[in-house]
Amino acid sequence: MLIDDEPEMVRFIHRALENEGHCVVTSTDGAEGLSRALTERPDLVVLDLLMPGVNGQAVLGGLIAHNPDQKVLVLSAAADVQTRVECLERGAVDFMPKPFSVRELLARVRTRLRGVPVAGTQDLVRLGGLTLDLRRCELRVRGRVCELTHREFLLLQCLMRREGGACSRAELLSEVWGYDFDPGTNVVDACVARLRSKLPGDVVRTVRNVGYRVQAV
Repeated sequence: MLIDDEPEMVRFIHRALENEGHCVVTSTDGAEGLSRALTERPDLVVLDLLMPGVNGQAVLGGLIAHNPDQKVLVLSAAADVQTRVECLERGAVDFMPKPFSVRELLARVRTRLRGVPVAGTQDLVRLGGLTLDLRRCELRVRGRVCELTHREFLLLQCLMRREGGACSRAELLSEVWGYDFDPGTNVVDACVARLRSKLPGDVVRTVRNVGYRVQAV
């Protein structure tokens, strides 16, 4: 669910989320958005703060008071440190300032919805003997559970969805870490190295001058 009083912003974000396969409902009014969210229990609420009438802070408080497990990503131009801290302490799972990068927003939404299948997808992603359970955030290799960190799980999920195709480092930085830029570190390579150490054989392969891909086991 997207709650924002700017119609153009709502249309822009709605289109971007739908293109990613998400089912999106919107509201341009804080009171209406709060009422609908409490009734419909969305997997994630993307919430603006600066709205007339019932503002985003009140919506956030109402959501968490009635449903402490509700995931809320605050997206607001009011992004001073005090406001961000207050929102996170009230129960928001994330905070993004406006103006924002749509690629980063989509990456953060994917991260916050980890384990929740989006519209049109299945709970399981399979490639040969590898099975990712998106609801349990669990990997099984030939039926046996393989323990992964959250980042390792997201990275492997990104690679497996390519069904053997290659992912560039830039794509992995965007999908897994939410970066629109190269941070100048070897964060991708280091995560790949840790993932390789937990998987049998040569599952994750380097594609020269491109990035990485996975092969069936």
